[in-house]
Amino acid sequence: MAMRGKLIAVIGDEDTCTGFLLGGIGELNKNRRPNFLVVEKETSVAEIEETFKSFLSRDDIGIILINQYIAEMIRHVIDAHTLSIPAVLEIPSKEHPYDASKDSILRRAKGMFTTDDFR
Repeated sequence: MAMRGKLIAVIGDEDTCTGFLLGGIGELNKNRRPNFLVVEKETSVAEIEETFKSFLSRDDIGIILINQYIAEMIRHVIDAHTLSIPAVLEIPSKEHPYDASKDSILRRAKGMFTTDDFR
């Protein structure tokens, strides 16, 4: 029996999710739960947090892509996730540019190295 690869999950605005879905990432698991969440104005922070945590607990998801401005809403949950899989990658949106100073992974990576490591 062939092993299946892991999925990419997306939490983002409509444009971001639509783009990735058109690229073919959309899937439903055996419980008919999608691997994406379209965040709209009426989407609550609790719903975003719950979806993010559910993606973390799914063994079929290897990467979670999240718009950075949405990641800011649940920063405490993202910062608490320290495992390498699923990897959490913050991405820009059409309306909100990427700010490297807010990215949890980059902050952790910078903390691993000192300026002496680059001499």
